[in-house]
Amino acid sequence: MKISYRTCLACDSTWLEGQLYWSDGKIGCPHDLAGLLCNDLKDPDCINPCKGSNSGTTWEHKRYWRDEK
Repeated sequence: MKISYRTCLACDSTWLEGQLYWSDGKIGCPHDLAGLLCNDLKDPDCINPCKGSNSGTTWEHKRYWRDEK
């Protein structure tokens, strides 16, 4: 059995069997990664299949949640 493991050269994100994992080992959402990083980097080498998506968390969302506290 071959396991798929990829690391994005643009942001160093880790993908195991097509699933994004954050640096702490928790499962991540590729839409969140797109909104927080990939869409701003605009790197053609980005491997995030959700690059361009705005359906996840963005820095605007994080600022809103911070300001609401």
